[in-house]
Amino acid sequence: MTVRTRPPAPDEPAESPQPEQQRHAPSRDRYFDLLRAVALFRVVFYHLMGWAWLPVVFPSLGVMFALAGNLMARSLERPPLQVVRSRLRRLLPPLWLLGALGVTGMVLRGWSPHDDGHPGWWWLHLGFWILPLSDPPYGEQLRGVHSLLGDDWGPELAGPLWYIRAYLWFVLLSPFLLKALRALPWATLLSPIALAAALEFGYLALPGERIPSALTDYSTFGACWILGMAHQEGVLGRIPRYVVPSVAPGIAALGLWYALTHGFEEGHDIDDIPFAQSLWSFGVVLLLLHVSPSWTRWPHRLRPFDRLITLLNSRAVTIYLWHNLCILVAATLWDQLWQVDLLYLHFSWLLESSWPVLAVTWVFVGGSVVCFGWIEDLAARRAPRLWPDGSKSVAPATDAATSTGRS
Repeated sequence: MTVRTRPPAPDEPAESPQPEQQRHAPSRDRYFDLLRAVALFRVVFYHLMGWAWLPVVFPSLGVMFALAGNLMARSLERPPLQVVRSRLRRLLPPLWLLGALGVTGMVLRGWSPHDDGHPGWWWLHLGFWILPLSDPPYGEQLRGVHSLLGDDWGPELAGPLWYIRAYLWFVLLSPFLLKALRALPWATLLSPIALAAALEFGYLALPGERIPSALTDYSTFGACWILGMAHQEGVLGRIPRYVVPSVAPGIAALGLWYALTHGFEEGHDIDDIPFAQSLWSFGVVLLLLHVSPSWTRWPHRLRPFDRLITLLNSRAVTIYLWHNLCILVAATLWDQLWQVDLLYLHFSWLLESSWPVLAVTWVFVGGSVVCFGWIEDLAARRAPRLWPDGSKSVAPATDAATSTGRS
């Protein structure tokens, strides 16, 4: 396995390539684009269906953190402060747009930051909508909007934001993690799993809520982030080819066994068992990175999906931030059809199905891409685009923080 040559970062100014540069210009890794698109689609699918086995079939969060870690290691060939600032600039504006609209809506529905239980410093707590080093406040018991939003729209709005928090911390820690990886690769790579074991078996306990939540995120998915960095640094390429296929399935199987013996069921899936999730995600991601065919062009069978995959990659942050509300609106509107006598009497089987809601959800997701996706272009210092599916030879963004809730 070879080390990937770093392409120009998306926010770097373009230079006029010389003939030699044109011949050797690095291309996008379409295999990584495929993994990112599948992970994002699976997240939306899971949050609607709620099937416990979906995070086992494809551990989207582990995959997304690994891809982001790989990109971060590649970018850190530049000065770390510049890279971190660039990542924050691309990550935070879409969150600010969501917060501006969401918090305004919550206030109009009667919510106050005082309701979150922080009298005297609520304004500081509200600042987590600007820099999400911890979970921002939101209205848990807001009145819905009749025939449009259910009463639980506040938690649905804020639900995905844990990932933004975790991603932000990983970005801030990456310069130190990369140095540690180069000095002690395997100790650094396995340290999050060791932390997950210490938390799971009671060897480490911290007071409060905010510090433990951040440590849990790191212990659960930190190994995947570092694994992506290790892949970029060529650490995985230095071990014999037979080792990963021999070891990774055993690590994943151990995680799955632990989940099955500790309450894995509908309503309590592997996402609720951090130690099991850390092992399962690590094992599966390790195999996916080991396979890593490094496509610069799509295989023939995947070419028809090029524009869809490009769109999902280009608007990953927008889809991630807004998909929960899209699901809630789609479900609320679909429930109104029970009031139509013809449908209620003769097509109740259809009204009870979640599949039509999934189709409606993706229609609303497409609407959110059009309405809110332009902020990703502004954050990346590009001209705003309504539907960036690559049809006009526009390369998608590669450092989007994708996925949603713990899934």
